[in-house]
Amino acid sequence: MNDTQTTRPSGPFREGDRVQLTGPKGRMHTITLRADGELHTHHGVLRHADLIGQPDGTVVANSSGHDYLALRPLLRDFAMSMPRGAAIVYPKDAAQIIMQADIFPGAVVVEAGVGSGALSLSLLRAVGPDGRLVSFERREDFADVASANVETFFGGLPETWRVVVGDLVESLPVELPAGGVDRVVLDMLAPWECIDVVADALTPGGVVLCYVATATQLSRVAEYIRGTGLFTDPDASETMVRGWHVEGLAVRPDHRMVAHTGFLITARRLAPGAIAPEVKRRASKSSYGDEDVELWTPGAVGDREITDKNLRKRVREAEKAASGARLAAESRVTGQTTE
Repeated sequence: MNDTQTTRPSGPFREGDRVQLTGPKGRMHTITLRADGELHTHHGVLRHADLIGQPDGTVVANSSGHDYLALRPLLRDFAMSMPRGAAIVYPKDAAQIIMQADIFPGAVVVEAGVGSGALSLSLLRAVGPDGRLVSFERREDFADVASANVETFFGGLPETWRVVVGDLVESLPVELPAGGVDRVVLDMLAPWECIDVVADALTPGGVVLCYVATATQLSRVAEYIRGTGLFTDPDASETMVRGWHVEGLAVRPDHRMVAHTGFLITARRLAPGAIAPEVKRRASKSSYGDEDVELWTPGAVGDREITDKNLRKRVREAEKAASGARLAAESRVTGQTTE
């Protein structure tokens, strides 16, 4: 049993815990508790010591008498506020990925790339203590940020997780046996480049899910999956979330919403030698030529790079938070020993 995943995020606040503070006008601050730490804002100073030992959901006042609500961050809160080396998978999409890819307890799951680790957190929770997640990332600095974020959230690195720095096409056949993977989640610019090796790794009936940002990426990966003849016909969707303002009889949609972030496309691995029944469609212009393929390249769809200076800052932030999580884990062990 993996303690880092089964420890309940509850009980009194301890030194090293991540705490989300909601202050005047609803502004939120996420801090790592330190015995001598202080939160300084233009509303005053709040001492971390006033929170340590208090229960989750406590309201404390700062030096100016302003009240702050203290709560441990939910997974969605943590994912949105954690240090980022690369863009994250939003909670709304992570929830859909867990359902559409059917990530189940005990599953063997492959993820590429790991980015900042936001999706890894959801996948680790879903596979449970008996499952296994292997995350592939080409960039070591991104892998470092993701590892620190996962360690911060769980209070340690889960035994069910392994990060492989390298190219999926080259590394997957070495790391996992053919037909031994239940689910594959691809979050990358050109997932069609990995479909063949994914097909070899997946067990019959296994699911591949690709998360892509643009319609051109969606089109190419769908056509590539169809062209292999190794999968069921791909299914594509996107998820939009619209919040609502609810106060008495003033009930209306929020003025802003989280609309398009990415497309999800899924398909299931056929048994060896199986040929899927032909899907009957109306005639359409589904063919494409070299000029169309050129529009599908990673450079054309927009590969956004983070600067080295900014990334080094994110790495330091993530490692600092992970250090706090280790301190909190040590405090829990010490407290259990003394009890």
